[in-house]
Amino acid sequence: MSADHLLLVCDLGTMAYGEALAFQRAVSAARIAGAIGQDVLFLVEHPPVVTLGRSTKGTNLSVDPAWLASRGIELYEVERGGYPIIDLKRHRQDLHWYLRQVEQGLIDALAAVGIAAGRNTGYTGAWVGDRKIASIGVHARDWVTRHGFALNVTTDLSYFDVIVPCGIQDVVMTSVARELGDAMVAPDTVRDAVVAAFGRVFALEPQAVTAELFAAAIA
Repeated sequence: MSADHLLLVCDLGTMAYGEALAFQRAVSAARIAGAIGQDVLFLVEHPPVVTLGRSTKGTNLSVDPAWLASRGIELYEVERGGYPIIDLKRHRQDLHWYLRQVEQGLIDALAAVGIAAGRNTGYTGAWVGDRKIASIGVHARDWVTRHGFALNVTTDLSYFDVIVPCGIQDVVMTSVARELGDAMVAPDTVRDAVVAAFGRVFALEPQAVTAELFAAAIA
């Protein structure tokens, strides 16, 4: 398989949201400029953080920002909530198509670990019945995407009590851990399922890399 059909998969571990956001933006810019020749999938876990889309401002936040800060919960306003960095000029220049592919990747990954997820008409993301297990936010410049998805694996779901998730009133959030219960699989198993599924839906061959690979391109 040629190099431009690789999906560079970089596991950033646990990283503060602001640091991950800056890194993602830099890699996206390098992808646009041609300094990085392959599509990228970053996998990362953040300490507690609330993200607000620019159109929502504070309307989906049910507590004062100072309350969040007092509990060590960060608050960020971003282009869209949520990290695939995909050059859609190499695939299809259609953000709706891209959104459906991300959803399908999540649905396939969840199926691989024993959760029957699907779509919910009128909403984005991955759902288990009427419970939302993954959220998706899309931003693109020059047809290169960033942000992407937030999949609840072992997430403390009580954090969703302080927001209106994705602006959907009365939505019930769930997680892989809650759905599987005693049958819960290791988080690494979920990670591997996501990587394999995203490789399939974008017809790319996943290749594990480290963050150091991008250092020269974003310097």
